[in-house]
Formats: sequence, structure tokens, C-alpha cells
Amino acid sequence: MLTTHQLPIPGGTIHYEVRGNGPLMILTGSPVDARVFAGLADELAREHTVVTHDPRGINRSRLDDPDGPSTPQLRADDLAALLDTLGADDADVMGSSGGAVTGLDLATRYPDRVRTLVAHEPPVLTLLQDSAEQLAAVDALVATFHREGFEAAIMAFLGNAGWDEDEEEPREPPSAQDMADGARFFAQDLHPTSSYVPDIAALTAGATRVVVGVGADSGDLLTHRTSTALAERLGTRPIAFPGAHHGFASHPQEFAAALRDVLTTARA
Repeated sequence: MLTTHQLPIPGGTIHYEVRGNGPLMILTGSPVDARVFAGLADELAREHTVVTHDPRGINRSRLDDPDGPSTPQLRADDLAALLDTLGADDADVMGSSGGAVTGLDLATRYPDRVRTLVAHEPPVLTLLQDSAEQLAAVDALVATFHREGFEAAIMAFLGNAGWDEDEEEPREPPSAQDMADGARFFAQDLHPTSSYVPDIAALTAGATRVVVGVGADSGDLLTHRTSTALAERLGTRPIAFPGAHHGFASHPQEFAAALRDVLTTARA
């Protein structure tokens, strides 16, 4: 059974959803919201209590100031508050893309509250050898958004990230909510997320088991490079998950099976 809730936070509310029974698992993204994780959450709810949510300022998670910031630190604080309201000491966390960066900060500053973090394709550009060039490209994307609007910015973003337009499925016209969330992504989310510097010493010394995930079909994507770089810094190898960057949405059953295997191995 799925239940929906609102968590008050300073300056707004966080929409979150709970389904299933068993050990607590949080699925988190940024800027994608709870809807994208629905298929995976349904699969995992067979043996977990699964929590999904809309990140601050996205869709149903409203801020009093619509232009309020979205940083990995603020989003991690939101997850810690979510654990508090659930009465949970800790949880397993699977974060994808910007949500993986949120998870890295949560594991760094709240290490006792994350049992295992699966950081799936975090865009930590600061770990790349060409980080200055990549961060300059992010600045250019943000400038494109402010100058030319969402459609121009998203096409430039997809190209910079490594998606081949010829291989993409046709995209449906964005809804008003998609446009609003996309505006937040470019104006408030993209730069602080991609410029995040993981604290490798804290991540390796803390209580959290950190597993870096990468899409089996993500070889041409920028996030494949960042994931590999993070795993190398942590002294591990990235674990392949089904699909590409959004494999959790396109292959929910297979992704859930791989995630179960990772958690079982981490607990051994």
C-alpha cells in the first residue's frame, strides 16, 4: 500500500511516499521526483519499506521562495529530517545522478544514518582530470538557459552529457510542471550539484558502506567517467547496473535484482 505525506522543513515542505514493509530504503534523485522511481519502489517494496520523495522545490515539494537554493547539503539535511520524522535511526540509500551526490553528502555528514549508499552515476565533475573544462561547460549551460530558455538548454545539456540524439527515443513535449522543474534544475540545482567535492577521507573512514553504480549501457556518458573516477578514489570498482543513466526507470525489475545483490554483498 502506498501512502503519501508532507514533511515540513524550514521554508517549505517535502512530499514523500512510503510503500512496503521491512528494512528501510530511501530512493532519491535530483532533479527527478518520486514518480520516476515508482516501478523500482514497487519491486523493492516486497521486502523493504521504501521511501521516495520529490526533492526540495521540485513538483510537489514546495518552497516558500520558489527560487530558494538546492544544494547537496540542503538535500541531505532534508533526508536526515525525513529519517527523523520516520523514527528511523538509519536506512539503505540508493541515489541516482544528483541524488547520488545528495547521498554522498548524507553519508559524509550523517555517516551513522546510512547503512549502505549506492551512488548511481553521480555527476561529480570535480574528480575529472578535465574538471575545469567540464565546470566551464556547466556555466555555459546555465547561461544558455537564462539566455535562450529551457528547450535550448536541455538539448545542449544532453549533448554535453554524451547522449546521442540519433539514439534517443522521441521526447514528449514538456508539461508545465516539467518546465518549472527544468527551470529549477538549470537555475538552482545544476551548478552546486556538479561542482560538489566529495570528502573521500570521510567516506572511506565513516560507518557507511559506499558502492558506486554505473549503467551497463552508459559507456559514452559523462557520468560513466565521473562514477569511475569516484570509485577509483574510494579504492573500489564501480558495479554495473542494468540500463543506462535511468536504468532504474527503464529496467525496474532487473535493477531491483541487482540492487538486492549489492546490499546482500555489502552486509556480508
